[in-house]
Amino acid sequence: MSKLRRQLSANTSSVVEPKKLSELKDKTGNLYESINIIARRANQINISIKEELHNKLEEFASHTDSLEEIHENKEQIEISRAYERMPNPALLATTEFIEDKVYYRKNDEDLFS
Repeated sequence: MSKLRRQLSANTSSVVEPKKLSELKDKTGNLYESINIIARRANQINISIKEELHNKLEEFASHTDSLEEIHENKEQIEISRAYERMPNPALLATTEFIEDKVYYRKNDEDLFS
């Protein structure tokens, strides 16, 4: 298991739980800004997980295998199942945001005026 997956999945349930919107709003002062930050972080997590999965599955790729051999690759199936059991990137990002593990900054609007 990679360092990223262990770090992300350590304290996050794969079950969707209701969150208080006031908690999200209190972090930035604006609910929509908080949701935007969570969405951007979820996208980052999703990209890194996809890259990691493709790199692991690439080890099993063989262009000379027959169709029967591809379906019988148990290691590849186990890796895919492990990634399917991982929590959704949006859940991971929301947990990180609530636990103040996400760095974000606001652009100063006065600079562009």
